[in-house]
Amino acid sequence: MNEAQARVAICQVGRSLFERGYVHATAGNISVRLEDAFLITPTDACLGLLEPAQLAKIDLQGMQISGERASKTLALHRQIYQAACAHDAATRCIIHTHSTHCVALSLGQGEAELLPPITPYFVMKVGHVPMASYQRPGSTSVGAQVAALIHQYAAQGTPIRAVMLPRLGPNVWHDSPASAMALLEELEETARLMLLAPDTQALSVAQIDELRQSFGARW
Repeated sequence: MNEAQARVAICQVGRSLFERGYVHATAGNISVRLEDAFLITPTDACLGLLEPAQLAKIDLQGMQISGERASKTLALHRQIYQAACAHDAATRCIIHTHSTHCVALSLGQGEAELLPPITPYFVMKVGHVPMASYQRPGSTSVGAQVAALIHQYAAQGTPIRAVMLPRLGPNVWHDSPASAMALLEELEETARLMLLAPDTQALSVAQIDELRQSFGARW
């Protein structure tokens, strides 16, 4: 995916997420890692109204090259890319939203992970979603915490593609904007199911192992 294609894809995904209620107002952000730079949505921009030329272009050292002022989550995105690419070099896109059901599930929750493995597609398409500790929006300290979680789960043989920021929302990453959006959709749907049926039993060890054997689930 070249820069022009990435700019269009970010705007298309942002509009789709906005129109379907995964983001609202000016919440959320999207970035793409190019070969020599990053593209990221501007600060306080509505993801449903983005134009390709608005997107901030940032060099690999974190300096802005062009576009409107970059989202305040730029530092977090850069740290996620650095950590995630160490275990999956194909990582190309990060999406952060304030998805309603994920955030609702995180309120007052003291668990280490956002969700148990309650559906096969959550296990197959999303995997573990560890909870970071609460930090204010734009905090510069959360990046190190998220990077540490990425390395921790990879060392355990269960690499992750999502981390939940309590009271704020998930950060998810994948090899393209479309793939990252699909992962986010599966995560938010699983959170909705958990809120609708809070007594749902997790899949058994044998059932999860079958998903590993059949589909390469990273659980």
